[in-house]
Amino acid sequence: MVAMDLGGVGPAHETTDQLAVRRANLSRTLRHIRANGPRSRAAIAAATGLHKTTVSSLVEELLSRRLVRETGLERSGTAGRPGRAVALSPELGAVGIEINVDYLAVHACDLTGRTVVERRVGFDARRRDVEGCLDDLAAAADRTLAELADHGVTPVGLTVAVPGLVDVARGVVVVAPNLGWHDVPVVSRLAAGLDPALQVGVDNDANLAALAEYTWGVAAGTADLVYLTGSVGVGGGAIVDGRLLRGADGFSGEIGHLPVEPVGDPCGCGRTGCWETKVGLAELVRRITPEFAYGLGDGPVPDPRERIAEVRRRLDARDQAALEAVAGIGRWLGHGGAILVNLFNPRVVVLGGYFADLADHLIPAAQAQLTRLAMASPAARCHFVASDLGFTAAARGGAGAVIERMIEVPT
Repeated sequence: MVAMDLGGVGPAHETTDQLAVRRANLSRTLRHIRANGPRSRAAIAAATGLHKTTVSSLVEELLSRRLVRETGLERSGTAGRPGRAVALSPELGAVGIEINVDYLAVHACDLTGRTVVERRVGFDARRRDVEGCLDDLAAAADRTLAELADHGVTPVGLTVAVPGLVDVARGVVVVAPNLGWHDVPVVSRLAAGLDPALQVGVDNDANLAALAEYTWGVAAGTADLVYLTGSVGVGGGAIVDGRLLRGADGFSGEIGHLPVEPVGDPCGCGRTGCWETKVGLAELVRRITPEFAYGLGDGPVPDPRERIAEVRRRLDARDQAALEAVAGIGRWLGHGGAILVNLFNPRVVVLGGYFADLADHLIPAAQAQLTRLAMASPAARCHFVASDLGFTAAARGGAGAVIERMIEVPT
């Protein structure tokens, strides 16, 4: 990328194009600091190719916007006086909230990526109507925004992660089968009760989790990866050449509804034989702990980790039925994974949610099936890895999306 230097152009004489160039230079400066850590103005100028006076002007604006702060002295080279290093500021922050069938997850962080608030609570979306779910989302947002502020971090934006098709531009969840949502205006509903200056967005949970994995996860920086959610529903996010693949209408990633068995079990989407009927958490629970199956009982809904802990206990006890069920799910995981590998040719398939918790049992069978069905040569064949971001990956990605926008559009 060629550096764009504005020199000494004054605000009163800047054209629209010049304003765009300055915004790009502000973003370029922020990205350099994020990638390389605290840097002096001279070091930033040398690395970006921008003129020193331009960098000084850019840094002053970023300081005034509280996007960066000055830290200790840093010497550039062997000659001259050391300059003050510039680092990303911890004063601004972002929130991500994921709503799923049986849990709410929140993640709040500052601009540096430092986690300030993170939690996951049991939640029964199927027993609440849409308005009730939105009320709970709003309450979780209010609480988390207040906690962030209590830690001295000013919230700039919030993104909600939803398991379904999302019209990101309109802020509408078009359909979320497992939640029973259709055409829900999440953004306008939440924004109505929040500070008007706060940026509010909504996106698909798997897309946001894929962005989190690409930024912070076990395969961070891998230019071609696929992320799979492992919850009641199964979704996927694909990073292709370092960018999230959204599709023509922004609806890519509903891979849980790949038809893998046309005469198979009914799915929540109304079709039969979808991949998530073979590998979703509801299927795992039904096969191994049917007494705790989804839809049974009137008490509090168990957190997904509670269900998985019981499955793990039976696996550790070498319960034959449990071992066979997980091996079967692993094979179906490899079956669908092979379709994705043949489509996208990723370097790695990252397993999230319960897939990650049971990766030691799932991956051997899944990898064997992938090896058998994928078309790529052995040298190019990708592999499964377990995420270490847990069930808060999508919430973390939601906060990350806000931070990315702060860096992309610092004005």
